[in-house]
Amino acid sequence: MKNLLSMKPIRIILILLIAVFLTAVPCSNAEDKTDKAETKNKHSITISEEMDDVIIQEATKVKEEFQQKVRSLFDRLPLGWNFNTVIYLYQLALSLPKKIPLFTSFVIEQSRVLGVIGSILVLVFIAAVLYSLIGQRRVMGWVEDRVKPLSAFIPEATYPFFMSGIRVVVSALIPLLLLGAFALINAMIDYSEVWFQLIGRLLIFWAVGSLLLRLLKESLTRDLFKVTAQYGRTIYRWARLALLYAIFGMAAYWTAEVFEIREDVLALLRFAIMVSVIVVLLILHLNKKAFISFLPELPIRSYIKFRKFLEGYYFPLLFVSFLAALLWCFGYRALGQLVLIKIWFTAAAFVFIMLLYHTLQRFLNTWFQRLDQTDENARMFVSTLRSILKYATVVATLIIVLNMLGLLNPLQRIMSFPIFQLGDTTVTFWLIVMAILILLATVYASRLAQSYFDYKLYPSFGIDPGLGYALNTVVKFIALGIGFLIALNILGINLRFFLVFAGAIGIGVGLGLQNMAANVISGFTIIFGGKIRKGDWIEVGSMLGEVTDIYLRATKVRTRDNIEYLVPNSNIISNTMVNYSLSSPLIRIELPVGVSYKADPRQVEKILLAAAENEPLVDKTHMPAVRFVEYADNSINFELLVWINVRKTPRRKVRSNLYFVIFEELAKAGIEIPFPQRDLHIRSQVDSA
Repeated sequence: MKNLLSMKPIRIILILLIAVFLTAVPCSNAEDKTDKAETKNKHSITISEEMDDVIIQEATKVKEEFQQKVRSLFDRLPLGWNFNTVIYLYQLALSLPKKIPLFTSFVIEQSRVLGVIGSILVLVFIAAVLYSLIGQRRVMGWVEDRVKPLSAFIPEATYPFFMSGIRVVVSALIPLLLLGAFALINAMIDYSEVWFQLIGRLLIFWAVGSLLLRLLKESLTRDLFKVTAQYGRTIYRWARLALLYAIFGMAAYWTAEVFEIREDVLALLRFAIMVSVIVVLLILHLNKKAFISFLPELPIRSYIKFRKFLEGYYFPLLFVSFLAALLWCFGYRALGQLVLIKIWFTAAAFVFIMLLYHTLQRFLNTWFQRLDQTDENARMFVSTLRSILKYATVVATLIIVLNMLGLLNPLQRIMSFPIFQLGDTTVTFWLIVMAILILLATVYASRLAQSYFDYKLYPSFGIDPGLGYALNTVVKFIALGIGFLIALNILGINLRFFLVFAGAIGIGVGLGLQNMAANVISGFTIIFGGKIRKGDWIEVGSMLGEVTDIYLRATKVRTRDNIEYLVPNSNIISNTMVNYSLSSPLIRIELPVGVSYKADPRQVEKILLAAAENEPLVDKTHMPAVRFVEYADNSINFELLVWINVRKTPRRKVRSNLYFVIFEELAKAGIEIPFPQRDLHIRSQVDSA
């Protein structure tokens, strides 16, 4: 019985399920053998005999697909250019001076098409573009002067971020205004030449590039963050160079594409742009200390190991990444994508998740510091939030990392082997894992709801803690029931399947679970009966303590000596129990005092009453009293009657304090506290002669 009471409810449920499954044997008295066989197949649990074969077959398929993907990594795509392309460009460069007259005639022809007004508008637009490039700093300074008066209304810590945001917006505002002017001119002159339409695309690209460059500058050079204070400007110089390379390279490629340059020339241009950007990025990442400093130090064990690994193997990883990028440029796209995108994007996703987890954890700690530290409900609510955050972080990290590495689908296929047959449903290991995750999520959601109700909802509506505990119990079982049904739905199990085992449950209860069933029924009676609630002070036998938890099988009671007892619920229901918190926690205790017959009873009464009135642990709403009890053999006996709050005050402590004071006061008054005495008389008898 003690072993059953010490087991958790989840284990009890598992034992019940096992008992149900073991006793679920089809009836042998069926009239038709065919019906009996069909019933057995429909409502039986059988271990899959093909488990090993299925695992081997699926693992073999995954292995073959993996080998095929590995071979495909080394498939090379054609570059699209060769040595003849270089010769063509060389000859084109030599012939450029000869094409100046042709270019001049083209400009004159286009000006005739545009007309005088159109040509003036285009020239004004080009001049505005050139002026915006030169006068961008002047515009930026003008905007900053106009924004400075707002500093009086913005917090000092937020003002630098506000100004950086203004600079980022202004840097993109100029090309956006030019883009609007271009759209207006295009609508006015109805000119559709490719070079003119190219300007609109380049303006959009300019706006995006300006936004990125300014955002990079503000975040790395303004000392807005601690991690950028030391190496921010160094990183910015090389990052700006790489971004400019990419911007001008893309602009050149678009221009060549619009003017229908040969396809092999476009391929060579694309190759040159990618290689140059890769080289600049390599030079940028050679500063190991700068990039490692951008990774904040977080008190997370997995993140610390990741950071140490990155510090130890930084240059080998950088060299491998550089080679993978070059292989990508030379046509090995799959291999380059595997190394650069999957590995590094996975690492970036892991770092982002850890930063998000640390930020939310710090927010919870900061918020908890502002709460009442003595509020147990607040501590429980924050603790539940931390548990949910940790659970969500672990699950999200596993799913995202495995998915980005391309391992989630193979792992799912390998784990989808059948374990046993439940009726018509094949249960796989993957389905069991998903069901467990759903159950855990339901448990955490239930705990969050209960802790929030205890922390906010019940105090707001003035709900008694005992009633709140009963309501939380209902919420817990409803949530677990919903989670269990969802898990069964994921497993694909028909709920009618369990109706077959209803009789087996009755047999199990009748054979060996009578005591457990009695405790469970008594637990529901206690929870919903309202006679015993969490926080009540009860006395069962000689044990007095506070009810800390009410489980389905037992009630946990903690004494003043911090000893916790698990009392079976059936014992509480069937035996006499004293609840000191049901109506009032005030009880009266008696202190027997005996004094000498020489003492004045009225003086003794005054001493006892004064001791009771001066004791802070004695309740002052009820006046203490003294009773003259009896004339004993060696003393006259009194009883001091005082009231105490049994939930807050230990009886033995009150008695001890009062006895100390009474002894001292009686000694001061010269009143003797007698002890049993016996007089012995010895008679001598003289023998007569």
